[in-house]
Order: sequence, then structure tokens, then C-alpha cells
Amino acid sequence: MASKPGKETQEGITVKKSENFSEWYTQAVIKSGFVDYTAVSGSLAFRPDGYFAWECVQRATDAAFKKDGIQNVYFPLLIPEKFLNKEKEHVEGFSPEVAWVTHTGKSELDERLAVRPTSETIMYDSYAKWIRSWRDLPMRYNQWNNVVRWEFKHPTPLLRSREFLWNEGHTVFATEEEANAERDAILKLYAKVLKDYLALAGVVGRKTDSEKFAGAQASYSIEHLLPDGLCVQGPDCHNDGQNFAKAFGISFIDKDGKTKYAYQNTFAISTRELGVMAATHGDDKGLVIPPMLARIQAVIVPIFNEENMEGVLTYCSLISKELGGKIRSHVDSRDSYTPGWKFNEWEMKGVPVRIEAGMRDISTEKAVVVRRDTGQKAQVELKKLGAFVEKMLEEIQTNLYEKSKKQLEENTHRVENYDALKSVVKGKGGFAQGGWCGLEDCEKKIRTELGAKICGIPLDLQKNVKGRCIVCGKPAKYIVNIARAY
Repeated sequence: MASKPGKETQEGITVKKSENFSEWYTQAVIKSGFVDYTAVSGSLAFRPDGYFAWECVQRATDAAFKKDGIQNVYFPLLIPEKFLNKEKEHVEGFSPEVAWVTHTGKSELDERLAVRPTSETIMYDSYAKWIRSWRDLPMRYNQWNNVVRWEFKHPTPLLRSREFLWNEGHTVFATEEEANAERDAILKLYAKVLKDYLALAGVVGRKTDSEKFAGAQASYSIEHLLPDGLCVQGPDCHNDGQNFAKAFGISFIDKDGKTKYAYQNTFAISTRELGVMAATHGDDKGLVIPPMLARIQAVIVPIFNEENMEGVLTYCSLISKELGGKIRSHVDSRDSYTPGWKFNEWEMKGVPVRIEAGMRDISTEKAVVVRRDTGQKAQVELKKLGAFVEKMLEEIQTNLYEKSKKQLEENTHRVENYDALKSVVKGKGGFAQGGWCGLEDCEKKIRTELGAKICGIPLDLQKNVKGRCIVCGKPAKYIVNIARAY
């Protein structure tokens, strides 16, 4: 059917992912209606599809936390300056990022208040009051909130936003062994959410001392590799040791009657993962949303004209009913756009499955089913549609994860010397994987000469380390991944 004049004006993706990744990515997340810019530089509005995806990640993570005994709390957005100054390394690490509240109306505040860049300081002041004895431990609290970090000059939607959403886990233990055990469990939990919901692979590793969280004793993260060859840090967990406990007086009387400082962890997953998901799975047509995160898992596009519109829409309603309550479906009944225009729009939005139905399909009691990730088409009987689409959604979810894993593996390059490292970093990109002596001078050389960094020390590669440092040639202590990063 013909469209109404002036309606089909939405422009699709105008660049190829392989030719201009940065521009493609921005167009994909904005034009698809996933997120949008706002009047505040670097801060986004999450539109329904984007926020639904975050809610799915949040619900899955939150359920896993609660199953493991972690409880939700909430603390204030504003943090007194004196709290930030209590832990020297922490305040120095966040100082450039902090936005300050200095006035109410025309009155200047007696003390500046920080807009939450992270909540350690405001939470730990309370922890010090609440923890008295070993009976109060472990204390395992989490909060879901927004934070503001203002230092960077070139925001990238979702990947580098000045305000973002996340969880903050802040836990307290009597012993270091308990804290370490939780760290391993949290990293495993995050990896499962990444795989099962976002269909993303990553590398679990420890950060170098120069890359660790400000104030932490050691930091661990899951690192992603994007299609442009740059790495992005994903969920993380920090062993804070007793650093914050000593700064904030978080102590307890143990079973032996002695007063001891507690051991702490912090951990987080953020809306950055939605950016990694969009960048990893999308193609030249737009986004490809994993079914577990899709607000609409199957869109039904009727193909009709003015004479048969009522009959086709009735048939599409039957299709929607056949999909049942397990599949989130939507009938696009708009009569002001052609089917082809709708196909393009829903492809750009990344809806996992498209179902097409017209008069010919009514006569055969079938419908055409199209996969977003591969473009494969199939004619399916109406009575079999529910089971067919449900299985297809499972296959899409699995396929997207396997593609992510394959991309990571194919773009991890083992290097034995500095020239080979330079070739990867300055050339094809990806992870350059090789030996490191552990010295800061070699790490600094990578950063200053190549514009890259050690993205992590993969935990599964540190047994029986052999070979030499790819920078200085001394015996290697670690195997590391090196790449340029967002």
C-alpha cells in the first residue's frame, strides 16, 4: 500500500560498521530509539527499549544477589566533602570527576556536598556505627542508583556517560578469606548475567596497581573487546582490604575479645554494558538486541491494503495470541507506513524476530518468520508459531553469545616482543597478549609510546608463566592483555 505523504522521513543508518565504527555506533543507539541525548552534556535519556534492557539486567543481577544473601539499601545522593577526604588515595582518584553542590538558593553552604561519584564514604560512616561485634558480620549490602562523574571531554553514549546507572555492592567481613571467596562468587555471577542476558563474552582478570580502583587493595574486572579493536571495562569487584575500615573506623570485637578492623569488598555492573552489547551485536542495519533484553521479542508486520486491512489485522491478532504469554510480541498496525519501511525500522531497533503476514498467508494459515541476527526466513504454520519462535529466540541468544566469544578469541593475538606488540596496537587492534615483568616502567612505556594500557591480568593464564616481558625482555611474571581502551 502507499504511505501517506510526509510520513516516511526517518533516515536509517548511513555508515557501515566496518568503515566508521564510531559514527555507526552513535547512529545505531540514537536512531534506533534506544537512548537519546539530553540538554545536559554527556547525560542520556533512556527510552523504553533501552530502559527495559537495563531493567532486565538489573532484575537478573538483583535476584542473584538476594539468592546469595545480599540485601538492598539506599543512601543519599549528596556526600559531605569531609567524608571524601577521609581516605587519601580514594579522594585523589575521584577528585577530577566530582560535581559539587555549593549553594542552596542564594545561600552558600557551610560545607560543599559532592554529587555521588560512588558511595563508599557516605555508606562507611554508617557502617562504622552499625558494626560492633563479630555477630554483626558479614554485612552484605547493595544499592541500585545513579552516579555522576564529570572529568572526561568526549562522552560516548553509554560507554562513557557523565551520569550512569549501576549497582554498588559494599560488603564487610571479619576475615580476608571470606572477602576473597565473595570476590570469586561475584565475578562468576556477573559473567553469568553477561552470558545469559547480554550474550557477551569477556576476560576475567586482575587490574595492575596503576589501574586499580582508587583506595582498593586489588581490583578485578571482566574486560570486553569491541569490534573496533578497543577494550572496555565491564563489571568489576574490588578487594578493599582494611583501607576503608581504618579510615572510617569500621572495627568489631571478635570472638577472642580483641578489637579488629574489618575486610571489605565493593562491586558493580553498570549501563555501560548496554553500550558494549549494542556495539558487539549490531550490524549495518542497526541494533541486534539479545532476546532476553528485548522489550519486543517478535514484531508482527501486517501486509495489507485498504480493502483487506481488517482481515489481515484480525489474522495478525491470532498470530499474537498463538505466540502466547511467553513471547513479548507487538502488532505494528500503523497504516501510514509501507511494510518495507516498517521492516527497516524494526531491523534498526534490533527486534529479534519479525513475522510477516498478508492475504496469501491467511489462505495457507501460515506466516513468514525472519531472524534479525542472520536474516534467515521460514514459512511456519499458524498452530506451530509459538513453539517455533520460542526455539528461535533461544537459538538467537546462543548464537549472539557464540559470535561474541569468537570475536574475542579471533582478536586476541599472542605477541613475543615489543615490535609485535606495536604491530597489533598500531595496526589491526584487539588484545595483544604477552609477558610482563610487573615493573611500572614497562607499563608506563606502553601507555606513553603506544597509547595503550594493560587491560587486565587474565586469571586463567597465570599458572606456570614462562617467557619474557615483551617490553624489556626480563623474565615475565604475568601474562597480560594489552589494548587501546575507551
